[in-house]
Amino acid sequence: MKRGKLIVLSAPSGCGKTTIAKAILQRHPAILFSVSATTRSQRPGEQHGREYYFLTKQEFEQKIQRGELVEWERYPNEENGNYYGTLKSEVEKALAQGRVMLFDVDVKGALAIKKLYGDDAILIFIKPPSMDILRQRLLGRRTEDEATVRQRLERVPMELELGSTFDYHVINDKLDDAIAEVESIINKHTPFEVIHQ
Repeated sequence: MKRGKLIVLSAPSGCGKTTIAKAILQRHPAILFSVSATTRSQRPGEQHGREYYFLTKQEFEQKIQRGELVEWERYPNEENGNYYGTLKSEVEKALAQGRVMLFDVDVKGALAIKKLYGDDAILIFIKPPSMDILRQRLLGRRTEDEATVRQRLERVPMELELGSTFDYHVINDKLDDAIAEVESIINKHTPFEVIHQ
């Protein structure tokens, strides 16, 4: 059996990577979604194992110590910040089964995946059309307070710099165009029959 592929989407917060990921998964049900683990609290309508694996801080730290995460980060970087990470067991299983797995992770997480899995991982960086538009999108979501929005914007220069090393860059100006571009990148790197089941 042919080894699977890891398609990794990353972007500064508010660039639409999650919307793009959802669109790709809807069009290609055979693609698996990598569900991250987190210590942040569950939001209304979210389910354990669907949006995230919701873990306690203690459970997450035990997984770090046992090397059970492909990548993880404390985010925002502060004393009581939440952890986010990817479970190694899920990734190994997808690759062994010849499946295509889609990731929606931050920039450092994406680079950690590339470091561990090399050519098995294709990194796609989603960029905003401009900083002003990004700021408007973040404020328009109303899911975070202004302090959190400010923290997310402070990370953007670092994220853009690290994102410059990715395999592909897609500007999300018009959402449909960005989705089509990501889709064509996936088609280029994965066996036709795997994602068109």
